[in-house]
Amino acid sequence: MKINENYLQLQDSYLFSTIAKKVVDYTKANKDAQVIRLGIGDVTRPLVPTVVKAMEKAVLEMGDALTFKGYGEEQGYAFLRQAVAVYYAKKNIFLDKDEIFISDGAKSDVGNLLDIMAKENTVLIPNPVYPVYVDTNIMQGRKIQYMNGNAQNNFLPLPDEKVSADIIYLCSPNNPTGAVYNKDQLKQWVDYALAQEAIILFDAAYEVFIGEDSLPSSIYQIPRAKECAIELCSLSKTAGFTGTRCGYTVVPKQLIRQGIQLNKLWLRRQTTKFNGVPYVVQRGAEAVFSAEGLEECSENIAYYMENASLIAQTLDELGIWYTGGRNAPYIWLKCPDGMSSWEYFDYLLENLSLVGTPGAGFGANGEGYFRLTAFGKREDVVEAMKRLKKSVDKK
Repeated sequence: MKINENYLQLQDSYLFSTIAKKVVDYTKANKDAQVIRLGIGDVTRPLVPTVVKAMEKAVLEMGDALTFKGYGEEQGYAFLRQAVAVYYAKKNIFLDKDEIFISDGAKSDVGNLLDIMAKENTVLIPNPVYPVYVDTNIMQGRKIQYMNGNAQNNFLPLPDEKVSADIIYLCSPNNPTGAVYNKDQLKQWVDYALAQEAIILFDAAYEVFIGEDSLPSSIYQIPRAKECAIELCSLSKTAGFTGTRCGYTVVPKQLIRQGIQLNKLWLRRQTTKFNGVPYVVQRGAEAVFSAEGLEECSENIAYYMENASLIAQTLDELGIWYTGGRNAPYIWLKCPDGMSSWEYFDYLLENLSLVGTPGAGFGANGEGYFRLTAFGKREDVVEAMKRLKKSVDKK
């Protein structure tokens, strides 16, 4: 037996594992420190009442022989796929429920979709970027090209006609930068993908945070996108499902390469390698898309966006450049005083007991930048911003 040597090309430690170790070491040495974590993108608000009630009801059904559910539909129960289709219809996007696949989250499908794509495909990935896009392709030995995000283009890179690509990763609102593509910019990507006969993997995990109606929350709001794009979404941030695990992937039937519907390939992959999301979780997810569920979840979204606004206001007062914080739960700031990303991380941890995420962990173009998230508790965000202001006043 030989190992997959592509794994040896990965960094020894996942970004957030390195951060966690640094924080553990700091807390051991500073037992009285009150550490505030605005780094990893985990939520702090609980599941909303409508979701909890639906899951409680589903648990009781599983305890009754008349309503017990065993193996479910690999593609997801029809009731949930229909709920997702109705949600898209409100955006004037019309999907067949057979184009919707329920998953345990966008992160899994980001990597799993590569199963149906040849390893010789060339991949185009933004830099800086969510590490999973890069790592999953390194694991399979694909050639990776990068499109440069930077302050000059507000971390929203656009197509370069001189570059050829087969698989394109886009995330809007973006993780880590919080930047959001407008319709004209996404149209450029769709036109480019069609010309290249490429596939866009569009990560819409943060679409619910977009507050401006003029900004697209789905790539399918762009004409002909169904011919070139797969969309992934998650309830992790939308409804606090980070610990419950549920999301969905849309593979349109119009998406055809080499005369084959990718929808059929993905269905074949899922029926072989995936046993589906638990019935109880899917009933909770269905409740998210009810009128009551959407209203309750919107209150949590508003809470997080108020946190983002508080962070952004503080950075404005301190004259620190940033993107995000408006239609996204992430704030991507330029490290002050010319610090490197990890220098700023260490400074905040050791002097303010404040944890964020070094931009360098998201790629070379992230060096000199830093990510804060809005998913903390309000009192923690307020206190963190007080500490940040005081630290600047002392200099």
